[in-house]
Amino acid sequence: MQSTRFPRRRRGALVTVLLMLSSAVTAAAAAPGAGAGAPERPVVATGHGLVRGRAHDGFATYEGIPFAAPPTGGLRWRPPQPARPWRGVREAGEPGPQCLQPPVFGGGAPTGSEDCLHLNVTAPTGPGPARGRPVMVWLHGGGFTYGTGSTHHAERLAVRGGAVVVTVNYRLGTLGFFGHPELKDAPPFGLADQQAALRWVRANAARFGGDPGNVTLFGVSAGGLSTCAQLVSPTATGLFDKAVLQSGSCMTAYPPGALIPSLPAYRPFVSQRSLRDEGAAAAARLGCPQGGAGALDCLRGLSAATLVTPELNAVFNRPAYGNPLLPTEPARALEAGRFHRVPVMQGANRDEMRMFLGFTLGQYPLRGARDYRARLRNSFGGAAGAVEAEYPLSAYPTPALAWAAVTTDHAWACTTLRADKALARHVPAYAYEFADRTAPVLEGLPDVPGFPYGAAHGFELPYLFVSPLTKQPLTDRQRALANRMTDYWTRFAHTGNPNHPGAPGWPAFHSQAPLAQSLAPGRHGVEPFAVGPAHHCPFWDRHHG
Repeated sequence: MQSTRFPRRRRGALVTVLLMLSSAVTAAAAAPGAGAGAPERPVVATGHGLVRGRAHDGFATYEGIPFAAPPTGGLRWRPPQPARPWRGVREAGEPGPQCLQPPVFGGGAPTGSEDCLHLNVTAPTGPGPARGRPVMVWLHGGGFTYGTGSTHHAERLAVRGGAVVVTVNYRLGTLGFFGHPELKDAPPFGLADQQAALRWVRANAARFGGDPGNVTLFGVSAGGLSTCAQLVSPTATGLFDKAVLQSGSCMTAYPPGALIPSLPAYRPFVSQRSLRDEGAAAAARLGCPQGGAGALDCLRGLSAATLVTPELNAVFNRPAYGNPLLPTEPARALEAGRFHRVPVMQGANRDEMRMFLGFTLGQYPLRGARDYRARLRNSFGGAAGAVEAEYPLSAYPTPALAWAAVTTDHAWACTTLRADKALARHVPAYAYEFADRTAPVLEGLPDVPGFPYGAAHGFELPYLFVSPLTKQPLTDRQRALANRMTDYWTRFAHTGNPNHPGAPGWPAFHSQAPLAQSLAPGRHGVEPFAVGPAHHCPFWDRHHG
């Protein structure tokens, strides 16, 4: 990696709805069976001991490999410690437990384990070099509250794209993003886990055929925000060489009432001071001492199930800045040019907000012009009239679709474009928009009459990973798009440039000509377009902030 230059509260309910995606709607089907002619149980020597994986047709998987010590007991709310070596051969044929998380829907006990710092490796075994392949490290989404790396099956990226793919678990919710005065300026533990996994990759990638000097960090939603955080983190220096951010730019932000009228504005990162105050208040509610030493000992003595509740996770689900891992709010660091000088590919989906609104319209419908205008006034105050003039109801089939367009453009498309411009001032940058409005609807989303989901948040995942649960399989044209996207993503991992022979050209992003690559099926579905005018970004630039 090149040198790097670094110069409240009720939001949790929003995030809980916001980023359920990765746990509720991207669970994958069972992994394919072993292929004929390959050793059924390949063994690899890692730096901590031997692991026995599973062979498949053209690839091998090694799952549930510890990359850090269990963060339990006295290691709860401490930076990740090295994993302990083991003797003999460790079984790596099945995923490890997901990090402890509450049920996405309804009540009940949390699922998973506090001992969850494991990763999974998918390595090509077919034609091609036996070593020196690019490595892609995937960070799952889920609002820093839900999800696990093992739901993303990476054989398409491995077999077609020739990449070694690593999917990672990291601590979530109260166990991953807690703060307290006794913790002082401790880093966000979930982000520190990701860095520990990247150090494991540097040390072990070659053992699986990968090039430890060619690592691409990529993720979606909270995983995209995590990738953004690592881009601006001084303690991530030297841990990766390229980055891909999917629907999670450093500048993502929601206006008040974006989903539910009573919710405040949302930004995905929180100050360390605010987090410490929230932690002290939570400790008092849990019966632990206030002031002086002893609160952490008390909290560490509580059961994990006591701490992993919807109420607490609704507070502790945002990484804090103002610590050595994140000295500055990521959006400001990006604007100031304080980030790692690596090539970046970044994008959003054409209809991001439709996924989130689909969960809320049943309880908070938009029935007509009165509801639409009330939302506009609630979110934009004195600018509501200007927003309505820019997004007149007559231009949309329903008020709900008009509101989805307003909030998609304000919160996602134009914030991503601003981040693209900040990146492109210093590094090679490539912008995209996933635009397949016929994409399969992910399982877990309600059917809302008159409200098609289009190219909503997370709907690109079945085009990169195998078997996320969807309500329909990919069509032939969509499989062609999936192949095209796989080629772009893995070519970027190989070279830092997604372009390759036979593919439609993808121009590098420049502020003077801000083009993004549209990704949709069909003859003209994959081509550059002016993303700013398509999403009213000149208007939002005038009303930014």
